[in-house]
Amino acid sequence: MTARTKNLGDAGENFAANYLEQRGYKILARNFKIRSAEIDIIAELNGVIIFVEVKTRSSLQHGLPVEAVNFRKQQKIIEAASVFLQDEKYFDSACRFDVVEIYSDGVKFSARHIENAFEINS
Repeated sequence: MTARTKNLGDAGENFAANYLEQRGYKILARNFKIRSAEIDIIAELNGVIIFVEVKTRSSLQHGLPVEAVNFRKQQKIIEAASVFLQDEKYFDSACRFDVVEIYSDGVKFSARHIENAFEINS
């Protein structure tokens, strides 16, 4: 990963967090890591714990951002979510898995929020 790509990704995650907060989401954690996985944003809205994968792109040359959240990536996010729920004692909480696509030309950002992008049994 180049420094430019990392900077764009970090800026995209910051934009996504602000985007969610402006829509009433409470950010519980960012960049939650376990040994083999990371969740970009963990938020709560109306009692539902939401695990958010953020994908930032400056072009569609490599496809839609959501397409990068393949089955293997989903399984890693689910594994990390399970650890978070257990660690934070959210035993009976409803949860869902969202993807926020961030598009940027390097100056301006826009977001596309995909709620329930995947499920545990997918």
